[in-house]
Amino acid sequence: MPQSPDKKQKTVLITGCSDGGLGAALARAYQKAGYRVLATARNPSKMASLKGANIEKLTLDVVSDESISACASEVTSLTGGTLDVLINNAGAQYNMPISDLPISEAKKIFDLNVWGCISTIQAFIPLLIKAEDGALIVNHTSAGSLAGLPFQSAYNASKAAFAMFSDILRLELEAFSIRVVDLKTGGVKSNIIPNLTSTELPKNSIYDAAREEAGRMLSGEHLKSLKGVYREADVWAEGVVGDLTKPKPPYQIWRGGQAWLARIGTLLPVGIFDGKLKEITGLDAVIRKIQKV
Repeated sequence: MPQSPDKKQKTVLITGCSDGGLGAALARAYQKAGYRVLATARNPSKMASLKGANIEKLTLDVVSDESISACASEVTSLTGGTLDVLINNAGAQYNMPISDLPISEAKKIFDLNVWGCISTIQAFIPLLIKAEDGALIVNHTSAGSLAGLPFQSAYNASKAAFAMFSDILRLELEAFSIRVVDLKTGGVKSNIIPNLTSTELPKNSIYDAAREEAGRMLSGEHLKSLKGVYREADVWAEGVVGDLTKPKPPYQIWRGGQAWLARIGTLLPVGIFDGKLKEITGLDAVIRKIQKV
């Protein structure tokens, strides 16, 4: 919903707005809604698709304290010291079975998906507190925060941790008129799977007998081939922004292909949902191959 012309224009800052990502789609949707959009990425040159009035491109690397501090200072200068909406969207995925997971790589995922987001929130709270009509923090935890997808433990666990931070932050910031929203996204067309770090099982992996099938899981090939799962990013983003611009946005937003499946899965007895998870990730093929040996 576009902002009323008689109201002061609100400003939203979005992390992780590189071309082809969900942050860029959110930036376009907020632009359409009449907001002043501060789109950020580690490399602003990778935001070429974001053009036109009301969109400003800033540098922000959420795993760099220096970058976060510099961005907060720049935003303070640009806005006079206030910010209405902060969307923590920056993130990455890394696939590997837990038995082969390099802890150093898992720590990088947590640094980006959890600690970088918390550091960003801490830096911008002083600006959010000064928002005239109350502010909004939106944490993109994804439906993966609730679905234990095989070979995606580092990503899903980081999102689950961030979801718990969001739940607690919602209570802690209530006194300051800052509303915290947990954005749980299902399947949406983006660059997260194409950008997966090229990985393969180590030679001594316990999954070596099913190396080919496991390789499909590591690349996300099975998920990419699922029909009807992935929504168009701009359609998804306009729905999300429609939810966020309501007078009282919901504390949780579920959008994207099969987001409902993860939600239902949390209500079922442990183990009931396992068969579906094996099917959609391709683990069932891995199990069959290993059990044939």
